[in-house]
Amino acid sequence: MSSSRLTAALDSGSLALPEGRIAVFSPVMGADLSALPRERVEVISRFAPDATYWQGLGYRVLQAPEGTYAAAIVHIPRAKDAAKGLLSEAAAHAALIVVDGQKTDGIDSILKAVKAVATPDAVQSKAHGKIFWLAAPDLALWKATPRTVKGGFVTRPGVFSADGPDKGSEALVAAMPTLAEHVVDLGAGWGFLSRHILQNEAVTQLDLVEADLTALDCARENVTDPRARFFWADATAFEPRALADWVVTNPPFHTTRAGDPNLGRAFIDAAADMLKPTGQMVLVANRHLPYEDLIATRFREHAEIGGTSGFKVIRAVKPLRLRR
Repeated sequence: MSSSRLTAALDSGSLALPEGRIAVFSPVMGADLSALPRERVEVISRFAPDATYWQGLGYRVLQAPEGTYAAAIVHIPRAKDAAKGLLSEAAAHAALIVVDGQKTDGIDSILKAVKAVATPDAVQSKAHGKIFWLAAPDLALWKATPRTVKGGFVTRPGVFSADGPDKGSEALVAAMPTLAEHVVDLGAGWGFLSRHILQNEAVTQLDLVEADLTALDCARENVTDPRARFFWADATAFEPRALADWVVTNPPFHTTRAGDPNLGRAFIDAAADMLKPTGQMVLVANRHLPYEDLIATRFREHAEIGGTSGFKVIRAVKPLRLRR
């Protein structure tokens, strides 16, 4: 875990943090920040489950840095342009930046990019990754900027499918049944599915639920219909204000590089719980993902209604309540 590198650097005395506030950018749920003085730490997180986790541990959690910090610790994400954007943001708000990451998340590439503009004070390798630190350089050119993709949609670095609509969502749109009344777009991303859903005048309300605040901010730009409501929330724990008639979802199946079908299963369970007794779910998934058995335990009926060689679109009807 990346925290072992930070702890080792601080314990050895090679890294000394100055007095003052410390911003910790994008630490994942379960990371160990115990080597840091909690009363000086502000966690900067735009991912709802992580933000809730750190708040639960008593940390002050923000979605963007406020003012000037003595130091910023950046846990790099996998997307290189998003990582550079975080470093640009950190360097604009702190005198010292500490960069921590796994090799599999591209820390070597980020270190090379930083060395092209500044010289780190130190670089240490540990636990299949690296940590390095330096006086904050001018990284204004790395600032994350929005882009416009196919269909005129706005996306930003680091969001899922930032270069354009993903094939699964396109397959879902092609097979979409006629929706009506209250719809939930569960894991709405930057709004590709939602814009298509709202082309149907029979839809009276659409809840866009998304854990990534950056993606949701894009969705606010991409979906301007007054029937849309936006919720920054963990989709697997979201409870709508009223039970829905439809849930449409293209659930993620990984939060790391390794696939995890349990994440999609959690979306299916959440969908079943938030639907009316006569409600329906429309889901798209990679063909190899084994969701049908769970769907059969949570819905009275289900059938494949479309898809491609790589994706299946499933319609499930009449959710079954579980005794809890």
